Amino acid sequence: MYPRPMALATLVAALGISSETALAGNVSAGKQIATDRSRGNCIACHYLPGGQSPGNIGPALVGIQSRYPTKESLMAQIYDATVANPETIMPPFGRHQILSDRELEDVVEYIWSL
Repeated sequence: MYPRPMALATLVAALGISSETALAGNVSAGKQIATDRSRGNCIACHYLPGGQSPGNIGPALVGIQSRYPTKESLMAQIYDATVANPETIMPPFGRHQILSDRELEDVVEYIWSL
């Protein structure tokens, strides 16, 4: 279920993420992207607190810090979930450039806050 440590470390290194301070997104902007049906659209598959008509395909996005020990590990999951689970239906938001680097940082900051 969780990313394999070596694969995660490789992805994080490839992304150039070296510390928690490297990820400093905007929570409000991240929430807007995550709930925007035409942009991030996280809400199509995940429950988000206060979200309208959430999906139930993916896990609820609550208690995130208990599931991902660092922002880097959360970023790696959102950037390319196929590293941890090749069979996932979650789109690789970073690898396929669905979201920009700035948008990814904002989404991570928002989801990390949940």
